[in-house]
Amino acid sequence: MAKSTTELKIGGMSCQSCVRSVEMKLAKVAGVESAHVDLGAGRATVEYDDSRADVGKLIAAVQQIGFEAAQAI
Repeated sequence: MAKSTTELKIGGMSCQSCVRSVEMKLAKVAGVESAHVDLGAGRATVEYDDSRADVGKLIAAVQQIGFEAAQAI
């Protein structure tokens, strides 16, 4: 198991309910160990097992619930 951490830019969030929705959706992706979303920064920090998840799956999960997502540079 190789643990990785990535940061995603999240667009479209306007409240704490949005933050909880994104955190819960990311937490449900297989291999995700933790997800923390910062509303003010519009970013999510995700720790995951890279043998089970990847950035593409994380982005797709966020997009499924109607938010914009991209890997932060």
